[in-house]
Amino acid sequence: MGCKPNYQGGKDFGARKAQQEAQLDSINQEFLDHPKYGQDEGLPSQLETFKKKYMEFDLNSDGEIDLMSLKQMLEKLGVAKTHLELKRLLHKATGGTSDTISYRSFVRLLLGPQSDIRDLILLFESKAKEQEPSAPGPPRKRDITELP
Repeated sequence: MGCKPNYQGGKDFGARKAQQEAQLDSINQEFLDHPKYGQDEGLPSQLETFKKKYMEFDLNSDGEIDLMSLKQMLEKLGVAKTHLELKRLLHKATGGTSDTISYRSFVRLLLGPQSDIRDLILLFESKAKEQEPSAPGPPRKRDITELP
């Protein structure tokens, strides 16, 4: 009788996330060593951002973004899609070779010249910045020159 692993919370979750982060760091190092990508001086910070976003969207920590992870990612961005639209987006992202997005293809998509997924990530970043709490206390006095 096989015992099903328990993936909920606690030490197991932390260990899985640490293992996943180590795997993604090794893939990031491959991109840094690659002659095509490694010449960009802002690449290390970009790869770190990509890694954090990928880990956030990889809900089950299996190393791939599947259809449901993509659906939840887009819902967080405020862009709900139908099942058929999600399948088309996955097909476009992977070139029709897979139903999941691996980290390597995720980074290639984001580093490519045109990317729908990169635009979604940037949208997510801008929405996250908008949600930052304002300063406590009463609003500041406005000048007449600030009116529309």
